[in-house]
Amino acid sequence: MERDAVTSPDGDRVYVDRNAGDRGSEGPFYIVYADERGETRWGFLCGNCESLDTAMDTMGRIECTECGNMRKPEEWDAAHE
Repeated sequence: MERDAVTSPDGDRVYVDRNAGDRGSEGPFYIVYADERGETRWGFLCGNCESLDTAMDTMGRIECTECGNMRKPEEWDAAHE
């Protein structure tokens, strides 16, 4: 599987799999790997603004700190609000 190579904020080469991702409120979040073979996950790329500056919390919510694109938590419980 071919992956797009991009440069992380730290200057490392990381690899975006645009065939694997999760739906966000403004665009998809693509899985990013530290290696070209896709053996080590690195993080996510925001499909809305192309930023690698994303964060995931313990509930699985992903948010882009650049544009606010957000994926809802994998499991949601009103007790967590």
